[in-house]
Amino acid sequence: MSSTSRSGSITTVAALPKVVRARGSYLWDATGKSYIDGSGGPAVYCLGHANAEVNRAICDQLDAIAHGYRYNFTSDALEELTEILRDRLGGSLREMVFVTGGSEAVESCLKIALQYHSARGEKSRRIFISRERSWHGNTLGALGLSGFAERTAAYEGAFIPSVKIPPANAYRPIAGATAETAGAAAAAKLEEAILKAGPENVAAFVFEPVVGAAGGCVPAPPGYAQAVRAICNRYGVLMIADEVMSGAGRCGTWRALAHDGVEPDIMSVAKGLAGGYQPLGAAVCTTRVWAAIRDAYGAFGTGHTFTGHTAACAAGVAVQKIVAREGLLQRVAANGPRFSGWLGEALAGVEAVGDIRGRGHFIAVELVADRVTKQPFDKDLKLFLKIRARAMENGLICYPVGGNVDGESGDIVIFAPPYNASDDELAEIVDKGARSIRQVLVAEGLG
Repeated sequence: MSSTSRSGSITTVAALPKVVRARGSYLWDATGKSYIDGSGGPAVYCLGHANAEVNRAICDQLDAIAHGYRYNFTSDALEELTEILRDRLGGSLREMVFVTGGSEAVESCLKIALQYHSARGEKSRRIFISRERSWHGNTLGALGLSGFAERTAAYEGAFIPSVKIPPANAYRPIAGATAETAGAAAAAKLEEAILKAGPENVAAFVFEPVVGAAGGCVPAPPGYAQAVRAICNRYGVLMIADEVMSGAGRCGTWRALAHDGVEPDIMSVAKGLAGGYQPLGAAVCTTRVWAAIRDAYGAFGTGHTFTGHTAACAAGVAVQKIVAREGLLQRVAANGPRFSGWLGEALAGVEAVGDIRGRGHFIAVELVADRVTKQPFDKDLKLFLKIRARAMENGLICYPVGGNVDGESGDIVIFAPPYNASDDELAEIVDKGARSIRQVLVAEGLG
C-alpha cells in the first residue's frame, strides 16, 4: 500500500512507524521512541502539537455544533476568522472561500479566476501559466499547474490548459542569466508566454512566492515579483500566489509575497492557517475581483460540502490568535538568518552542500555533486530518501525531497519547525539534521 499527500512524495505505509502521541515539538511512536518535528510534518504544524488552547476551542465548538452547512448558515467562527484574515492580509485581499486544504484552495483560486473573466465577458481567457519546479497540489487542476514530472506524469492529457515557463531561481538561473539577473530573465519568460498564447486567452499566472517541495524553499529573486505584477497588469492577466506552504507566517510575514512588496489578485493559503489541528485552507481574492463576480453572479461559484466548516474555522481562529498574541511572526522573521546560519555552521566543510536558502522557518539545504558546476548527484542514488530514513533513525522529522533540479535529479532537505520552537529545540533540529546528512554522505562514499 502507498499514499500520497499534497506536499509529500509516495511512501510505503508498511514501513512507517505508528505515531501514538505528540506534544509541542515532539512526537512518540508505539515503541516509545521520540522524534523532534524539524519540518512541522510537511510545513503544517506551526504551533507544534497538543496545544491546550487550540484543542479547547475545537472541543467547545464541537459541543455547540460541529458543522453548520455554509449554504444554510453563517457562524461566529466563520465570521471571526474572516475578519482575522482581512486584518492579517491587509490591502484589498478581503473576500474568501474557506476549504479543507491546499489542493482545494488552489482549485478554488483557478475557479475564481475563470469566473472573474466570465463575469467580464472574456470567456476566451482559459489558459493558465505556471512554472516548472513548482508544486500546487493533487487535484487535476492543481496537478496540471505543477512542474513536477514525478508526480504529474501519470495524469498527463487530463489537465486544464496550461503553459509552463522556467523557474525563477537565483542559485540556478535560466540559461544566459546570472544570480543578479535571474529575476528579470524569468519574468521576461512570462511575458513571452503571454504573447505567444495571446493575452486574450490567458486567465492567470500561478506561482509560489517561495517555492516549497518542488524547489526547496526558493525565494523569488529580487525584483521578480514586481516585474511579474507589472506584466500581469499590462495584459489583463490575473496574478495568483500559491502560499499554501509558504504563507500564514511560515516565512516571517503573514503573506509570503508581502516580503516582495506585491499584492496578488488571488491567493491560496492552508497549512499554517489552522496548524494541522483541523483541515483548513482558503482561497482569497481582492475586492476588484469579487466585485466583478458579485455583480454578474451574486456569489462565488466554487464551494464544497465542507466549505467554511465550523469546527475547522474555530481551530483557525484559535491558532491565529496565539500566533498574534505571542508575536510569533516576529520570532520567525528574526530566526530565519539565525537558523540558516546554524545550519551552515553545522555543515561547514561538507563539500556536497551547494546552497542553504529560504526565509523564516522555511529553510532548505541543497546537495550537489560539484559545487562549481552545481551538478546534482545521480538520481538513482536517491540520497533524499536515505537522508529521510537516517533522520528518522536519529529521532528527527525533516522533509527531504528529490527532483528539484529537473524533476528527476536533485536532493534537498527542508526544515520548517514550529513557529514557537525554542532555541534549544532549533539547535537539536540543526544538530540531528546536519548529523543525518553527514552520515548518509559518508555511508555512500560521498563525504
